[in-house]
Amino acid sequence: MSSAEPRTAGPDHLWSVDEHLEDVLTTVRPLEPIELQLLDAQGCVLVDDVTVPVFLPPFDNSSMDGYAVRVADVSGASEEFPAVLDVVGDVAAGSAGLLRVGPGQAARIMTGAPLPPGAETVVPVEWTDGGLGDGPVSGMRARGLAPEGAGGQVRVYRPAGARAHVRAKGSDVKAGDRALEAGTVLGPPQIALLAAIGRGTVRVRPRPRVVVLSTGSELVQPDEQLGDGQIYDSNSFALTAAARDAGAIAYRVGAVADDVDTLRSTIEDQLVRADLLVTTGGVSVGAYDVVKEALSHVGDEDEPGGGMEFRRLAMQPGKPQGFGSVGPDHIPLLALPGNPVSAYVSFELFVRPVIRTLMGLQDVHRPTVRATLAADGALSSPKGRRQFLRGSYADGEVRPIGGAGSHLVAALAQADALIVVPEDAESVEPGAEVEVVLLG
Repeated sequence: MSSAEPRTAGPDHLWSVDEHLEDVLTTVRPLEPIELQLLDAQGCVLVDDVTVPVFLPPFDNSSMDGYAVRVADVSGASEEFPAVLDVVGDVAAGSAGLLRVGPGQAARIMTGAPLPPGAETVVPVEWTDGGLGDGPVSGMRARGLAPEGAGGQVRVYRPAGARAHVRAKGSDVKAGDRALEAGTVLGPPQIALLAAIGRGTVRVRPRPRVVVLSTGSELVQPDEQLGDGQIYDSNSFALTAAARDAGAIAYRVGAVADDVDTLRSTIEDQLVRADLLVTTGGVSVGAYDVVKEALSHVGDEDEPGGGMEFRRLAMQPGKPQGFGSVGPDHIPLLALPGNPVSAYVSFELFVRPVIRTLMGLQDVHRPTVRATLAADGALSSPKGRRQFLRGSYADGEVRPIGGAGSHLVAALAQADALIVVPEDAESVEPGAEVEVVLLG
């Protein structure tokens, strides 16, 4: 946690989405850098620029299986009048102590093998008789089956220009070039580049560890039998998956019953493996909203710097929100509402940016676009609230999916965007231009 203090207001104050997001982001800072092995660094953000220490490729090498020759020796070659060259040996990938190719000579060369001294170009094997004397061949025979490949003569049926089929030293990157910029997320291509230039470890900000737990005595885990008044716990699965999608290492905790002591002990147990805690449920104004009750103790005198604040936001869905820090190390905690769509929208607006901030990324938000509303009728929205409606976006148009209810999980599963209706709008007509948050 940072030392920045969020702004304060009375208990009846209605906070804007932007105010709340700004306050949440002031309470977190990027995780400290660590040195990791390459595969452990996948998905992490690079801390420093990486400079190439060697040329890549480090030597001129062949891009084809064929014969390394001098240009003049094959300049007039044709099927009717092939160039006949003496084969002086093989050059395989990894070869050392290279052969030298002189006038009237050729070296059989494999893809990736260094171009031998004296050779100026590579003739693909398909342009030759492969040393067999029976006309053009389609490829080289295995070394064990074709001892004649390393000696004898080869007939070349087509000319090749200077440095044809040759990958030049440094043609990919040169020593001293900047290979990767600080702030780059390391995916498979970046890991490959680091390995190719000889880097076995790299300095990165680690992927944040996010612990997700849902609250509610009514929650039952999937595959268990539902009893009267019970529902399956979908929120912890949705938010854990969303945290992983955002780049975190996420852990899901089974639903916690509506008991203050149980919730407190569960949170305390999870602090050891968390850079961020996310709860869902128990933040409204009901008698069983235990998250507010359980976390009200964390700002007392024996935990300086800690504390939680619970707010009402001018948004729909997702009006009740909580954020702050818990435990002696002041681990950030975001408390989200329990309705499934409210929880997911709140995650996208507030938790995802926190995860991306912890990772050390500069751009922490989902992309937004302007799109034309394609709807059967006007969309209504409560005045003074910023509404987020599920939608499907394609080709500059967005279409609403489902209604405004915060429990409509099936509609959420079909959506790839959020339609934003601003606070000052009570309705939006079909054909109007709207802001769209892209989720995919």
